[in-house]
Amino acid sequence: MHGMVPPDPDGGVSRPIFATVYLPKFKPGRNRFPASCIQPYADADAAVAAAKCDAKRFPAIVLGPSKSSEGQYLYYLVEWLA
Repeated sequence: MHGMVPPDPDGGVSRPIFATVYLPKFKPGRNRFPASCIQPYADADAAVAAAKCDAKRFPAIVLGPSKSSEGQYLYYLVEWLA
């Protein structure tokens, strides 16, 4: 994908996962998030249910982790879940 950091060679293969993304201020144009903002879940239903309990968490499918040039682990937005 254009504009993405390559997957971390030490972290295994980056793959899409269901997760909630912690965003204190929702910005629709944002497409990458630090690992500290990501909470993985087993399936889409679990991610959606978890997000309903917290107004600052949003369910999504994210791709990662990738390691940035600054050494941070990042996840990239694939799709927001309703």
